[in-house]
Amino acid sequence: MRNQAICFCPSGPPTIPPRFTCPKMIRRYNDFNAYLRNRFGCRVQKITVDAGFTCPNRDGTLSGTGCLFCNGKGSGSGAARLGRSIEEQIRSAKPRLAKRYKAKKFIAYFQSFTNTHAPVEVLKPRYNQALRDPEVVGLAIGTRPDCVDREKLELIGSFTATHMVWIEYGLQSASDRTLRRINRGHTVQDFVQAVRLTQGRHILICAHVILGLPGETTADIVRTARLLADLRVEAVKIHNLYVEKDAPLAEPYRSGQFTLPSRDRYADWVSCFLEHLHPETIIQRLTGDPDPESLVGPSWSLEKSKTLTKIHRCLEDRQTYQGRRYPSRYLLENFREGVESTSS
Repeated sequence: MRNQAICFCPSGPPTIPPRFTCPKMIRRYNDFNAYLRNRFGCRVQKITVDAGFTCPNRDGTLSGTGCLFCNGKGSGSGAARLGRSIEEQIRSAKPRLAKRYKAKKFIAYFQSFTNTHAPVEVLKPRYNQALRDPEVVGLAIGTRPDCVDREKLELIGSFTATHMVWIEYGLQSASDRTLRRINRGHTVQDFVQAVRLTQGRHILICAHVILGLPGETTADIVRTARLLADLRVEAVKIHNLYVEKDAPLAEPYRSGQFTLPSRDRYADWVSCFLEHLHPETIIQRLTGDPDPESLVGPSWSLEKSKTLTKIHRCLEDRQTYQGRRYPSRYLLENFREGVESTSS
């Protein structure tokens, strides 16, 4: 069964068809690019947009230091500081992405910092700018779960009549202990409430998680996956923890106060995480993309293709797949701060 593929059926759990072989790498999870191609009939690529927003965990609303893993750029390009409009950012990115990925349609991805951290009258024209291009078929908004309310979600939901709309909530971990440790500035319950407030508005929800946060174990990782499975978020982005030069984690890492996982350990954690997700959850990302000039460690973070290959082989060697351990025995209504131990 080493080369068998996983088939996902929208009405039931994944099954392994007999005697299926393929010369290419078999992906034992719901791939985002395949989802987009199935929906739009062509390659769809995200265009990252810097809309000039800040973050409540940096501008003094909650904190002035930010999350321990954030280097101050907020995953941004700096385009807004250079005076480049949203429309210009999209227009200049399209030819490059079309050439590299053969993309024919695009999703405007508001990535930098917290893209709902402003009044509705500020948000609306910036979102509208991104959707003026006829080849932009989707809108993705990266934000924090403590930065949405009904008015903002009604605005975002209004775009679903004409576009595919995603809201991407940074959770990082389902442990409040970990969230306090990394100075996240919100709780797990804030995330749960944001998801529940968003559901029912035709807005697709993607959760961001980081594997390898200081002090976390496999049990913490399983617990995060189970929470997302029970909440039935539509997608997940999985990132490895990496340290960049200007991040608050840089000095503790250099001084040996914590260590980063090896590529093998990370692949094992991703496999375990996927096993406990709902089988229909879309996987938008399996690893991070650090800036080579800013990276402190681990060095393997820069070798994305090798990391993906390792994850695929780990799933294959374990003869496992996304949702294998779903349905979870862990019930959302029994959510506790304590970690449930699980067998691997």
